[in-house]
Amino acid sequence: MKLRVSAVQYHLHTISSFEQFAQQVTHYVKTAEEFESDFVLFPELFTTQLMSIGQGDGSGTALSINELPQFTDRYMELFGTLARQTGMHLIGGTHIIEEKGRLYNTAYLFYPDGRIGQQRKLHITPTEVKEWNMAAGDGLHVFDTDKGRIAILICYDMEFPEIVRMARARGADVLFCPSCTDDRHGFHRVRYTCHARTIENQVYVVTTGTVGSLPTVDFMRGNYGQAAIITPNDVPFPPGGLMTVGEINGDMVITGDLDLSLLHQVREKGSVTTWRDRRTDLYTDWS
Repeated sequence: MKLRVSAVQYHLHTISSFEQFAQQVTHYVKTAEEFESDFVLFPELFTTQLMSIGQGDGSGTALSINELPQFTDRYMELFGTLARQTGMHLIGGTHIIEEKGRLYNTAYLFYPDGRIGQQRKLHITPTEVKEWNMAAGDGLHVFDTDKGRIAILICYDMEFPEIVRMARARGADVLFCPSCTDDRHGFHRVRYTCHARTIENQVYVVTTGTVGSLPTVDFMRGNYGQAAIITPNDVPFPPGGLMTVGEINGDMVITGDLDLSLLHQVREKGSVTTWRDRRTDLYTDWS
């Protein structure tokens, strides 16, 4: 089984309407469609761009994080329509939703047939808790598609090996990691752990982040991002475990082909067989 994936380095800049947001999203989706991709990944928190629309009173004051969920219905309709029109699976980055008075950083998988999957961020950063009062999701989901089984782990989630073990144990071969980091320290924390997870679990990881700046939106003024398609480190794959990467902080889309049969090959007779060689007699099997 082979599948083609695209990852969007989404350029954040101030906008004045939802229509401008929709035009930018559509541009990236159409770009991936021209490459005949099966999956398109958007970054974490890219819908905070909608906060830059502001109050509409000319003051230049951005909307608050608590006002972002008002765009949920239009966001869902936009991505659902594009998924149906293009026949691609769209992972719509993450969007902030509200439920019973709590905010959740939530990723959505839009299927070409109209179905929608959902994964809430499970590990919440101190900034998300302190500044945005974000709540954590309470369950890991894996998603069956006609191109294989996948999971979505959001940024900080990738820094916890236990949750990735669970995803792999449930049959996920490809992990999609939408991310948003504001400096090189945060970027490399996520990037290095993505590499570690591919080695530990013999899976593919597709990751991307936001680039650009939202000068009026608190905690979104700085972004440092780069998309990457990451493989296990073994002979069938590129040296260094990098299939392809974007230009750091560039406005662009990267694309690559994933061959799932190679994963099965290295799990059975690779230079190392890290998944098979787990010592569950010595430590907990988080599966």
